[in-house]
Amino acid sequence: MANYNGNSLFSGIYAGLTNTYSYLASQYPNGLTLENITEARADASKTQYLNPTFASYLQNNFASIDDGDGTITAEEMQNFTSKMSAKGLTKAELTQMYASGASGLSADTINNILEHFDDMDTNHDGRLTSAEISAYSVNSAKMEKQDEFNNRFATDMSVFYGSESSSTDGTYSMLSYRYKNSNS
Repeated sequence: MANYNGNSLFSGIYAGLTNTYSYLASQYPNGLTLENITEARADASKTQYLNPTFASYLQNNFASIDDGDGTITAEEMQNFTSKMSAKGLTKAELTQMYASGASGLSADTINNILEHFDDMDTNHDGRLTSAEISAYSVNSAKMEKQDEFNNRFATDMSVFYGSESSSTDGTYSMLSYRYKNSNS
């Protein structure tokens, strides 16, 4: 299992959302509205600077970010990312965020996180936090080390005691070699 860093995952998301918001807000000084986001996503001159995944996320989740006045402010965006950090992300949100590689994380890492989502979601609230992802990574690494130790222990013991699966007479364990030499 790979080493998943929940902080990296969420940092990438927050940076992507914040940068996308900042770019859009700079293009619309009278405030960022749902219509502005829709317009910017359709404007070819703006799309080269606009991350389509995060712009789509802002558009689809506009009502969750906005306080009801029809404009997303920097404070509302900060509150939204803080709340997202505390509550975590659903499997659908992660899928939406990374459908087009919106973060610096590899597609394999994202696919593994999505594949093990239910195992990582230890409180079973349907959301992953950076702490849950990191804890899963630590537990997975611990289990890998335990398996490695157990396999090495079994191999070391078969060298000492001999392997029952050996079909040749010329194969000796450390014990049988000692007894063979003492009987000579």
